[in-house]
Amino acid sequence: MKLIERLEKYCLTPAMAGFEDEMIKNLKADLNEYVDEVRVDVLGNVIATIKGSDSTGSSLMVFAHTDSLGMIVKKIEDNGYLRLERVGGVPERILPASNVILQVAPGKTINGVIGFVSHHLTPPEDKYKVRQINDCYVDIGATSAAEAAAAGVKVGTPVLYRPSFEKLINNRVTATSIDDRGGCALLVEIAAHFKKQRPAVTLHIVGTVQEEFNLRGAMVAAAQLNPTAAICIDLVAASDTPDIPSGNGVRIGSGPVVGTYTFHGRGTLNGLIPHPKMVELVEKSAASKKIKLQRHATLGLLTDASYVQLVGKGVATVDLAWPTRYTHSGVESCSLEDLEGLRELLIEVIGSFPTKESFERG
Repeated sequence: MKLIERLEKYCLTPAMAGFEDEMIKNLKADLNEYVDEVRVDVLGNVIATIKGSDSTGSSLMVFAHTDSLGMIVKKIEDNGYLRLERVGGVPERILPASNVILQVAPGKTINGVIGFVSHHLTPPEDKYKVRQINDCYVDIGATSAAEAAAAGVKVGTPVLYRPSFEKLINNRVTATSIDDRGGCALLVEIAAHFKKQRPAVTLHIVGTVQEEFNLRGAMVAAAQLNPTAAICIDLVAASDTPDIPSGNGVRIGSGPVVGTYTFHGRGTLNGLIPHPKMVELVEKSAASKKIKLQRHATLGLLTDASYVQLVGKGVATVDLAWPTRYTHSGVESCSLEDLEGLRELLIEVIGSFPTKESFERG
């Protein structure tokens, strides 16, 4: 299967944080043919291992999250409308008139739309206001709470952007959940490569859960594996559109990106300053393969890496990313060339990863 085909398959798979089962099944099945062993832990992390040719050497955890952000039903009104709460960083300003799906049972969804006041009836003073989540509601066509219940809706039912995947020109795509289904697709690409050419280090390939819900799954997986080092695969928000006059300088189509600094700065006061030896390994690998490498330092961004670094006695960790526009919306957009460049970079980093490296500082 080509990278774009796997990316499309994953982007069209509904799997909100806490409800990742469809992606868990997909990723486990896709990895199974390439790895020595694969299992799923209690939280839902998919943990696959390719044993290194040096059994006494280092171990490397490469991971991406399987979940997406979304919403959850918190109340069913008597008239059949559904009230919502956010799960993860859903931008409220894009919600009115959005198409959504509701996962009413395993493998079963129904359609809905987030309502908004018709343009013709909107008072002038309200035309430029952002409706907050408490004022949003989903219309599934029901006229009563009983009809909504009969359709399978309950308090706690997950609500997601309606999955889509569209090709653009210049080898680019726009889709739901590119964050982080692009990373998941790369996990399988890596596994396929190293089945044919076993790495020296033991390679743990992990699809994590609940990243969008305060980054919960990855550190549980890392605690089980106790890796020497770790690489987080996730997107980075690009700042190359006309409406971002200043930003992190990351551009779509200019290659994969190594993170040099992330800090959320809101709510979760965490982030990552990567281990300097991991950055050095990445830069050497990019130079060796003549891969154009971008760098980013971004405030307001957070990945699973921020907690993985804190496991056990500490894990040497780095973020590797591909640029993406319109993040956390239902129309995220990226370049397949950047994803392909990141695949080649990851293969070189893993293939050349030292088996006896000391990551002690100072």
